Amino acid sequence: MQIHYLSEENSVLNHFLGQIRNVTVHNDSMRFRRNIERIGEIIAYELSKNLEYTNIEIQTPLGIKKTTEIADQLVLCSVLRAGLPLHLGFLNYFDQAENGFVSAYRHHPNNDEAFDILVQYQAITDLNGKNLILVDPMLATGQSLVAVFNKLMENSTPKEIHIAVVIAAPEGIAYLQEQLPNNCHLWVASLDEKLNEKSYIIPGLGDAGDLAYGIKL
Repeated sequence: MQIHYLSEENSVLNHFLGQIRNVTVHNDSMRFRRNIERIGEIIAYELSKNLEYTNIEIQTPLGIKKTTEIADQLVLCSVLRAGLPLHLGFLNYFDQAENGFVSAYRHHPNNDEAFDILVQYQAITDLNGKNLILVDPMLATGQSLVAVFNKLMENSTPKEIHIAVVIAAPEGIAYLQEQLPNNCHLWVASLDEKLNEKSYIIPGLGDAGDLAYGIKL
């Protein structure tokens, strides 16, 4: 797996990352969603450098300009519900992409800290021969992303696979490296320290879905 770490150099990305972590602004869900969206735009721009392009000519009011445009067919897929603002950020840049949505959540069958990942819903287009961009804000254990990936791959062979996350734990990255094909790209806005005993990212930011859309039951 090729891993791309995006926050190692100072940029406006780090400014947005700081705001989504800050407890003093967590009561502003619109601001949180917008910052996740803007982080998605930044990752999309960096990812775009790895796509294939074709040469074209554009008719301007005063002449002809040679330029390039994206040649790859893109499919954006997000993990519900936390992935929606990040998905929108990517869609702002890849506005011609097809879209897909998958649900995945931690199920605690014994009401303790042990959990399974349940994937219960998917709405996705044909992925064969296309570039899949799978987005989810938080990469903790990696089990959710692997479960979603395996579900999507049951009847599909994408041309390329990109996975984009905002915050990742080392344990989750290691799990993806073990479970996913070597030709995957992983885009990480920020690498954090570790997981705690409940498999939450430390220092992280809390529950991205709750911060974006309100506390769930």
